[in-house]
Amino acid sequence: MDQQDAVTLTPRARAKARRRDEILVAAARLMARRGFHAVRLDDIGAEVGISGPGMYRYFSSKEDVLAEMLLDISRRLRDGGRAAVKQGGHPAEVLDALLGVHVDFVATEPDLISVQFRDLGALPAGPRHEVRSLQREYAEMWVDALMGLRPELPAVDARAHVHAVFGLLNSSPRLPSMAEAELRRVLTAMASAALRS
Repeated sequence: MDQQDAVTLTPRARAKARRRDEILVAAARLMARRGFHAVRLDDIGAEVGISGPGMYRYFSSKEDVLAEMLLDISRRLRDGGRAAVKQGGHPAEVLDALLGVHVDFVATEPDLISVQFRDLGALPAGPRHEVRSLQREYAEMWVDALMGLRPELPAVDARAHVHAVFGLLNSSPRLPSMAEAELRRVLTAMASAALRS
């Protein structure tokens, strides 16, 4: 829920939106640990103190929870990417701004990374197509910035670089435990070097 929504919603609607956000965080935590197929809607409800039937006031199914979770993060990354591109500057600055967006994501949303990596295929076809479309749009922002910085790169090579860097960044939940500041420093340095190599 963004701030503009919070201003226009009634207090009851704001409370429901906050509760939905709590449910999504709990669902991501459970699914990251156990996998989508091993988590029931009742399990998610229990994590936030909602009875099984009460969950249906918020989500119609476990697939609905997964879809909202993965669509939300895909939209946030796309919107962060758009903002990075819009602020402009030299292609190196745009690429660094995009890298900052993604490092923020991996440093603060490790559960969502794990769920997206493992359980994207569990989404129904419609939401899965939308997530893939958002991901492609986001990746192409990186490709454009990288080709602006390194015009000698063919588009196919630029895409390979970008997706390899996504793989590096998105592996963060499987890295040894480290403080967030150190994680950000290490990932930024490695990804920046990989993009410029």
